[in-house]
Amino acid sequence: MATIVETSATDRRGVDGPWVAVARELGPGFAARAAAHDADDSFVAENYVELKERKVFGAAIPAELGGGGASYPEICEMIRVLARHCGSTALALSMHTHLVATNVWNWKQGRPVEPLLRRVAAEQIVLVSTGASDWLESSGRAEKVDGGYKVTARKIFGSGSPAGALLITSAVYDDPQQGPTVLHFPVTIAAEGVAVQDNWRTLGMRGSGSNDIVLDGAFVPDAAVAMTRPPGKWHPFFVVVASVALPIVLAAYLGVAEAAAELARGIAAKRRNDPNTFYLVGEMENALATAQMAVRGMVEIADDYRFEASNQTASAIVVRKTIAANAVLQTAEKALEVAGGGAFFRALGLERLLRDAHGAQFHPLQEKRQHLFTGRVALGLDPIG
Repeated sequence: MATIVETSATDRRGVDGPWVAVARELGPGFAARAAAHDADDSFVAENYVELKERKVFGAAIPAELGGGGASYPEICEMIRVLARHCGSTALALSMHTHLVATNVWNWKQGRPVEPLLRRVAAEQIVLVSTGASDWLESSGRAEKVDGGYKVTARKIFGSGSPAGALLITSAVYDDPQQGPTVLHFPVTIAAEGVAVQDNWRTLGMRGSGSNDIVLDGAFVPDAAVAMTRPPGKWHPFFVVVASVALPIVLAAYLGVAEAAAELARGIAAKRRNDPNTFYLVGEMENALATAQMAVRGMVEIADDYRFEASNQTASAIVVRKTIAANAVLQTAEKALEVAGGGAFFRALGLERLLRDAHGAQFHPLQEKRQHLFTGRVALGLDPIG
């Protein structure tokens, strides 16, 4: 596969900084291993070792808490650059990073999350999320026992789970007074009753290690429950999650689209005498620019953690998420058309990028749900109803 090299000024738009430089330094090594991880569905374990050595897992944590002190825009840019080299690594890292970034936002609001942030910075532990698959309803059952809860669940899309230390998840407890209640909590992945499966066999993002995680009577202390809420109802918590998480995640898919376009341009340059090539490349560039503008808009709305935590903010973010996801897919598909029949061969690497790009459509909110959400917010209604 051809090596992706960032050379133009447009490749470096946005916020540059030391963490983006780390991504550029590590990227070529990740790219050299990407096809092999894709071919055998193996987790990008070597890449995670290098990320830990460079303290990337704490990059978003403020320096006064022992972290890397990266701004929110720089974190998104770091993820985008890594994704140009290995989409699976960037996506898995984005899942850890959005959990860290959400807790940075909470810390800035004066909430008691400093111990977790300090631990991530000091130990470079990996956080694993199941929030997108749980969403409003949550899955799994929590049973009250002395001092806490026993949780039984099967959680899906646990990106980075082979290297994970803490699972950030939720389950439903049938409270005798309040009725069904979603409990949010962390649980140690190495704890008794927690087992990471080896079942991530997918169309794309095959190296992300997004395995199922089974909780079979895992104990969660009362003190570990960070938040409770009713299931199935919109909660302000999700405004923060959408505003912080989605720009980081979509930055990974943008990097994939940019890598696809770069490969296609290299092939198209050899066919400059074919007028049809110009039209195809022009269509691809329009789609890519749309994706870039949408992701940039998301990052600007997040405003380095200064966003207003409102339904209108969440709606603005998810609108741009839909636009970005659709444009990422269109870019990758058009890149395949630009490149021609040769792109059908795995050796080029373009078909892998196209498969990876398809993951963008499955992150919340999916397009039709986003239309419903945004339409209701625009008319002054509850987002879910």
